[in-house]
Amino acid sequence: MGKFILLDTRLFAPGADLSGASNKVELSTEIEDKDVTNYRSQGWKEVIGGLGSAEIAAEGQWEAGDPSLVDDASWSTLGGTGPYTVCPTDSTVGALAYFTNGLRTDYKVGDAVGEVAPWAGTVKSSWPLVRGQIAHPPGLARTATGTGTALQLGTIPTGKRLYAALHVLSAAGTGTPSITARIESGDGAFASPTTRLTFTAATAAGGQIARGDGAAVTDTHYRVAWTIAGTAPSFMFAVSLGIR
Repeated sequence: MGKFILLDTRLFAPGADLSGASNKVELSTEIEDKDVTNYRSQGWKEVIGGLGSAEIAAEGQWEAGDPSLVDDASWSTLGGTGPYTVCPTDSTVGALAYFTNGLRTDYKVGDAVGEVAPWAGTVKSSWPLVRGQIAHPPGLARTATGTGTALQLGTIPTGKRLYAALHVLSAAGTGTPSITARIESGDGAFASPTTRLTFTAATAAGGQIARGDGAAVTDTHYRVAWTIAGTAPSFMFAVSLGIR
């Protein structure tokens, strides 16, 4: 990916796509430096890495009146944790994605008379920030059980983990429709896939995030799979996936 202009940055809150109501998204991360300077540091300050943190700050045009809109979504998540995914360019399968489990810490609305009503908010990480890929795009409705496109993420060494975020953006149907998503690993053909992560069955818009146990995984390919139940079900959802 070369240099580019920010034109279609995507922002997914737990159960809402805030891309169409956002005109600024900033993602920052840092590692705290801890001073360990001593008499053998040869006259130079010596530091080691301490705690890591990440922050997502966004702003845009205020809208309300539906759970998918920014005011409703912000109030329902304020003070709570959930998955947040940011894509610098687009949210097609394989697109670069940064995601974390974050605490929605603040929300601001309002401006001077005559201005377009704005909003601004901040999310602070409760889990590591993961640099991964989109495993399922948000604009594709699913009405039956199926599997997504395989991504070649590579093996997982001991001590690192598989992370995945699920954003259920809409749910429709009768008879309490539900979707249960999982993350599978395998070879390129997925002849004998192994389930690595499983999300709780979802019946409405919302978000979930999951991670592995730190054990080594020799498989190199990963995909999202889902089981859909109910009468005339239809779900819109996005999934981000990565190793850290």
